[in-house]
Amino acid sequence: MGVASMVAAGAVALVGLYLRGSELLHGSSTSPAAASSIETYCYEGITTLAEGEAVAGPQCFTVQDGRFTSVEPYTGETKDERGSSILKGHAIPGLWDGHGHLIPYGEYLASVDLFGSSDATDVRHRLHEYLAQHPGVGGHDKWLRGFGWDQMALGGMPTAELLDSDERLRGLYIMLDRVDAHCIWVSQAVLALLPDELLDIPGGEIVRDPGLGVFCDNAMNLVLNQYPGPSKATKTEYIRLAMRQMRSMGLVGMHDAGVTPEDLRLYQELAGSRHVGGPGHHSDKDDGWTMRVYAMVECAERNTFCQQDVAVLRQQEGRSDFLSVRSVKLFADGALGSWGSAMLEPYSDRPDTAGSLLVDAAALAQLTRDWAAAGFQVNIHAIGDRANRYAVDAFEAALVALCQPPAGPLADCQRERFRFRIEHAQIIHPHDQARIHALGIVPSIQPTHATSDMAYAARRLGPDRTRDEAYRMHSFLKHGLHPVVLGSDFPIEPPDPFQGIYAAVARRSPHTGLSTNGTKEPWYPAEALSLHEALVGFTQGPAYGGFLDGRAGVIQAGALADWVVLDKPLDAYDIEDLRSMRVRETWVGGTRVYERE
Repeated sequence: MGVASMVAAGAVALVGLYLRGSELLHGSSTSPAAASSIETYCYEGITTLAEGEAVAGPQCFTVQDGRFTSVEPYTGETKDERGSSILKGHAIPGLWDGHGHLIPYGEYLASVDLFGSSDATDVRHRLHEYLAQHPGVGGHDKWLRGFGWDQMALGGMPTAELLDSDERLRGLYIMLDRVDAHCIWVSQAVLALLPDELLDIPGGEIVRDPGLGVFCDNAMNLVLNQYPGPSKATKTEYIRLAMRQMRSMGLVGMHDAGVTPEDLRLYQELAGSRHVGGPGHHSDKDDGWTMRVYAMVECAERNTFCQQDVAVLRQQEGRSDFLSVRSVKLFADGALGSWGSAMLEPYSDRPDTAGSLLVDAAALAQLTRDWAAAGFQVNIHAIGDRANRYAVDAFEAALVALCQPPAGPLADCQRERFRFRIEHAQIIHPHDQARIHALGIVPSIQPTHATSDMAYAARRLGPDRTRDEAYRMHSFLKHGLHPVVLGSDFPIEPPDPFQGIYAAVARRSPHTGLSTNGTKEPWYPAEALSLHEALVGFTQGPAYGGFLDGRAGVIQAGALADWVVLDKPLDAYDIEDLRSMRVRETWVGGTRVYERE
């Protein structure tokens, strides 16, 4: 069936669901244990982020059925179950990561960590250490996996021979993700699974110099089609491992930026069998589904229309406060570090290329309209300025076609119905920045990408594009249409939201505390956010980007009862403290899911 036919078949049934999306998303679903208890919590201070917040000193809030029912000043009369009037610490709304990858993060935690590896010898040493602790890995059915290599540290693109020249690695099935996950490096055993003649792939690159072994963007499918992949049980363990780590950082929710229909069905199964307790329950040892996930559909074949595969999940939207499936992820280009982001002009350090588009402009526009007509928010991965232009073109065309009648500004229709997003929004021509503002398109930004890329961004882009186009944050707030969505793109970057806040405010690396060339000077400080703006970006920003504004990222009556306890107010910390921040507690739906030992 063609795209147009599928749209016609599904749009009528789903458009009503789409128009009622807000009502569906605000539906209620809590664990049975949370159905009747009413608990009041008073802290030394609370940052509610609610409109009109002005109360100083201790405050209290009451939780029932997984939601806040009231927020009031402390009167001295409220006692908690431990007999203490005021609990230690300062409460803030639960933090969200606006762009991450749940299963890949769990897989990263269970694989070889190559981030920060200094050279090929270091990479091989880390692989040796992992193999010593995990005997049997590296066979045909269970490949040796790793994440985080960077050709900038290796002195150039690596090869399969670089792995197979090591006697302990020779013959093993090895697949290692580049730091941005847009290239994979494989061993000779994996190459042997591929056709003898490797033809160039549109929208991808098979690196052939100095030798075979690295595949980028669409070319990665040649390898991924051979990869045995983790089982359902292993994926479940990855999810539990990832959630356990993230809740220790104060994260209560995430936007999962690209989940296949198969994995979405696993999510639904796990989210539907939650077993954490009710208000006051301490579930730090619970390995169940303890976070809220706003999932973006990624078709099994990237950049296609697979509405039939997820129609049932879309129809069930709103049945759970812990899983939402109302958005789709499309991909316009690759990444800057591997020269894969699509640019209007060639790279400054590689004038032979301007990157690559993973889909042509016409197809991107058609897919955007088809998915939007079927009731899905469309989120487009776009890093280079050409990719961002095509994303804005696609969004504008869809708004013109679908906002009927065209009585008001397109930005109003965008805000009320669609909330189209650009994921990454890293390098944008000034003309298209203005269009994003005018249309109300939502930028979904990862502050730590700026501080990780700043070492080579000017080399790739040149000084003019870096200054005028790259890694905007504050610029997107000038018109005040909505908060920006902030996240990390974990496992590409650590999911720690306080490191993201640090990067947004300081414009320096949260890993070193330094800017480019080892200085303390902020990198393009005009684009820095204030501490409050950065906090909003990890709370109300993802709430807006996921149609949960007023319901998540805020402590107020009617909102989901998610909060984080710090030792003191966020603005009382030295900015450098954020690089190693440890929260006291994390609460989701009135349930304590983490407590610092």
